[in-house]
Amino acid sequence: IGGVLIDSIKAFVPGHITGIFEIHDQSADPLLQGSRGAGVSIERGVRTTVTIEKSDKPQHEIKINGESLKSAMVSERVLQSFLSLSKKNYRILIEHDIRVPIGSGFGSSGASALSLALALNKGLELDFSRIKVAQIAHMAEIHCKTGLGTVIGETYGGVEIRVKPGAPGIGVLKHIPIKNHVVVCLHFGPIYTTNVLSDKRIRQRINELGGKLVDKLISQPNSCNFMKFSREFAEHVGLISGRMREVLRDTDKIGLTCSMMMLGESIFSIVKRSRIDELREIFNKYTSSKESIIVSEIDYKGARLL
Repeated sequence: IGGVLIDSIKAFVPGHITGIFEIHDQSADPLLQGSRGAGVSIERGVRTTVTIEKSDKPQHEIKINGESLKSAMVSERVLQSFLSLSKKNYRILIEHDIRVPIGSGFGSSGASALSLALALNKGLELDFSRIKVAQIAHMAEIHCKTGLGTVIGETYGGVEIRVKPGAPGIGVLKHIPIKNHVVVCLHFGPIYTTNVLSDKRIRQRINELGGKLVDKLISQPNSCNFMKFSREFAEHVGLISGRMREVLRDTDKIGLTCSMMMLGESIFSIVKRSRIDELREIFNKYTSSKESIIVSEIDYKGARLL
């Protein structure tokens, strides 16, 4: 950026797809808010680079995929949380390299918040624990209403059941051991989480069934049930669009259970490697864009500094 460089730090956080969830956002304490649910972390995600320089007055710039943004709500919130804990002034450049569709159920805001928090913690030499850092990211997401259980899922990676709601360190999750499977997605477009989380009717439908299906999955944890219960949940919530419905009819015919990503106009499945091509073939019928089909390994490492 041009001043006296203190440090440049990189962090990576996997993308995350939620299949089932139950909203828990009534507590006055954001650390206790979140969701019970189930999801999967993927190797496509967000890499954040933070460049820190000495400065007379605090300055910052946020870039997403190379473009400067006037407002990046969640990242701003995380940055202010860290700056309020630091005594000095800095000039900070934040660069998010987001390798998943934004606003479409891939957990991009949670991954941006968490990767930024990890990088700032190191760069500003605050030495907070991993849990404390993840809690700051969780609170930013809760405040901005961009997600509930994404940050805790992305912190640990893998295929998780969020047994008890809350931020990392408070919420509890269990992992479903799944080997030799990959995640295949077809992305049509965004659904804005904020709108859904504030719609009374949709909230009611989510909470009518979400918790019950989480309980069923806890007692029978495997990839087959994860997909089956996710689909049952999506059908009940009722946000499946016309074009998503057509895709689901086709995938049902070949015996591959797909569901809707929560929350985005996107379809996903966790499949054995041997079935990737069959699924890709169906998805190809519904899009001419190569970018719309995402095939990704499951990320078992979770959030990390690079």
